[in-house]
Amino acid sequence: MTEGGLMPAAFFGHGNPMNALEVNRYTAAWRAFGSAVPRPRAILVVSAHWYINATAVTAMPRPRTIHDFYGFPRALFDVHYPAPGLPELAAEVADVVHPTWVGADLDSWGIDHGTWSVLVHAFPDASIPVVQLSINADKPMDYHLQLGAKLAPLRERGVLVVASGNVVHNLRGMDWQLTDHGYDWAQRFDQDAKTRMLSDPTEFATLDAHRDYARAVPTPDHFIPALYLAGLAGAAEAPDTDVLVDGYAYGSLSMTAYTLGLPCPRPGGEGGSPLPPSDLPPDGSNI
Repeated sequence: MTEGGLMPAAFFGHGNPMNALEVNRYTAAWRAFGSAVPRPRAILVVSAHWYINATAVTAMPRPRTIHDFYGFPRALFDVHYPAPGLPELAAEVADVVHPTWVGADLDSWGIDHGTWSVLVHAFPDASIPVVQLSINADKPMDYHLQLGAKLAPLRERGVLVVASGNVVHNLRGMDWQLTDHGYDWAQRFDQDAKTRMLSDPTEFATLDAHRDYARAVPTPDHFIPALYLAGLAGAAEAPDTDVLVDGYAYGSLSMTAYTLGLPCPRPGGEGGSPLPPSDLPPDGSNI
């Protein structure tokens, strides 16, 4: 645990699922984070890829590895992350966020690539229980910020809360050749998001009024996970957020990752995001 008995928390810009197989500066940062964190009792993940019309939490003892993408090499589909679940954590989540309703998912979901593409680097032995919390697509930004804040007691119980998405995520704007570059509007939005996350995370939800929001966040699924870390930070006595690693991919994705309550390790690693298969359309990959 960190000083004060609180487990850290984090948001990861996960980017291309091929990062699961890569060694670059992002995956090095994820690995450094996992090495620096006290061993959690469980990991609760809010992933951009479980975006449904309900608030739910996985409650199965053995969640399946979900390969929720297409067009990638066979090696990526062969990746499995056999972490156990922790059904009792579903009840704990429901308790701490009450009166917000949270359903228990016994068999429909599992561990999607927004989760396992990061965890294969951060916790490669897959021995820590993993539970996912869905993103309710019917709810406004403030709902997610407030729900993140309500998860704060779990940090006192050894639960590592992880959010996974991309603050800037515009698939139609991608240029696969720009593996380490961001368009000017992507950089502006990401930098302003960074300022809010580091100085006043409770204002993170107001980024929907930003001049570049429509281009940076054409759909909210990948942006919303960052609201959960912002909510946790706002609920903390001192919002000690820090940047773990940052950068851009394909012009229109930001790879910024944040930590809460953990001095950021200095990761090694070089290189930007991986090139995709040559025949993969930019907006047809579900990354």
